Amino acid sequence: MTQVTSRATVPGAVPTWSSPAPLRPSPDFGPTDTLRGWLVTAFLTAIAAVTRFTMLNYPTDAGTPVFDEKHYAPQAWQMLTGGGVEDNPGYGLVVHPPVGKQMIAIGEFLFGYNGWGWRFTAALAGTVLVLLVIRITRRLARSTLIGAIAGILMIADGLLFVSSRIGMLDIFMALFITAAFGCLVLDRDDVRARMARVDLEGRVGATPWGPRLGVRWWRFGAGVLLGLACGTKWSGIYFIAAFGILSVCFDVAARRAYGVRKPWLGTALRDVGPALYALVLIPLGVYLATYWAWFVSETGVYRYAVGNQVGSDGPWSFLPDALRSLWFYSGESLHFHEGLTNSAGNHHPWESKPWTWPMGLRPMLYYYADTNVTGCGQAQCVKAVMLIGTPAIWWIALPVVGWLLWRSVVRRDWRYAAVLTGYGAALLPWFLTLDRQMYYFYAVPLAPFLMMGVALALGDVMGPARSTPLPRSPLGTFLPEVPNERHSLGLLAVCLYLGLVVANFIWLWPILTALPITPASWHDHLWLPSWR
Repeated sequence: MTQVTSRATVPGAVPTWSSPAPLRPSPDFGPTDTLRGWLVTAFLTAIAAVTRFTMLNYPTDAGTPVFDEKHYAPQAWQMLTGGGVEDNPGYGLVVHPPVGKQMIAIGEFLFGYNGWGWRFTAALAGTVLVLLVIRITRRLARSTLIGAIAGILMIADGLLFVSSRIGMLDIFMALFITAAFGCLVLDRDDVRARMARVDLEGRVGATPWGPRLGVRWWRFGAGVLLGLACGTKWSGIYFIAAFGILSVCFDVAARRAYGVRKPWLGTALRDVGPALYALVLIPLGVYLATYWAWFVSETGVYRYAVGNQVGSDGPWSFLPDALRSLWFYSGESLHFHEGLTNSAGNHHPWESKPWTWPMGLRPMLYYYADTNVTGCGQAQCVKAVMLIGTPAIWWIALPVVGWLLWRSVVRRDWRYAAVLTGYGAALLPWFLTLDRQMYYFYAVPLAPFLMMGVALALGDVMGPARSTPLPRSPLGTFLPEVPNERHSLGLLAVCLYLGLVVANFIWLWPILTALPITPASWHDHLWLPSWR
């Protein structure tokens, strides 16, 4: 039944509605300041590129990779020179899927086996990640200003900065996860635009379940990206589960908002099946496709496990031997990871547990040198690269998460709930395996969602920018509008906070980039005992 509304016709009366039915949502399907939005995005992305690419080939360990680059950079080079597969497994086994190493191999193809080569695509991924977070936050908040705030936070975060300048896997994981999240946000707006057109045509009530929504390419794109995330690290499966639930919740909310009589049943009948296809089957297919080189190889690790390490018969013998061999290979990798436990005597001086990640209480030392180091102006110098989140951002994580929870539960604001979904998928599953060795770089996929959450909270601090009209003057004329002082004070507070963030990032710069400093300065940078 089409909703009919009418306003009261008595002059000066408060508008009323003749129908108690809920109003349709306003036709708001994204920001409208397209040119300004892209100019701001391009400017901040250029700044991010300068910070990520400057002196990218420094430091190295006498021309060789540093920290865990020592595993991934050589394996990426082996992919270039060995038919696309790694032939020198670290720890006795190649323990991660191939996508991250394939990404590193692109840079090595362009620049060779050197610092530029094994770090180029990481820096590119870190730069694109800044662009994505600006655009996603702008769409969430319907505000270019708040999107720009998120971009500044991304640029000035030490965790993302260092992860963008080292040849490891985590920045690629963060890129694919964040891009998938952005696709789902775009899919939400696209679905509501389609529902609005159907509603305008009066066809929403044609069935109790609402209309079919057709092919949803943004959700399909999210599935492809989630497959690439799983092809980088298996922890991508956590986001498949979380984002699948988020997508279904978006669909239920859209059907309810446009008056579908049975929105839950309609979602179950119309949307869940396609969601399973797009966000489960597509990622699985993409994940398997990332092993293309392994499938066609003759020397890939466990490529011919069937008939050697495992029998060729059994209840799963109907599957192709290649898939069964990949399953065995994956099981061996999983067994390796499960064995890296504290209870088994495996300890690392810089390991951390997930309860320390939200505030970055236990950073990680990637590089340190104190011999033959010059350039600090004194006889003894040191240089270091420490993976550390900018405290001015990370130390407010708990109150920000509390605010996001309040806005999600009490105000039922979908934007905050969506950001919390990504944040929770990056953090909470790790509490299920606390005995495992864990490190702060596992929190890299968490960082973009923290930046989005902080930016949304800062938007609430600023408040609405609308002016406040004054009442009529005694002569019957309108007095001029006055600025919204609440917004002005909020904007001032946000600007001061962003200035603090940038200053904090500049202060950390020497220990993020291995600049020569004195031992005293090195200790001055280590603010907490847990940083040592």
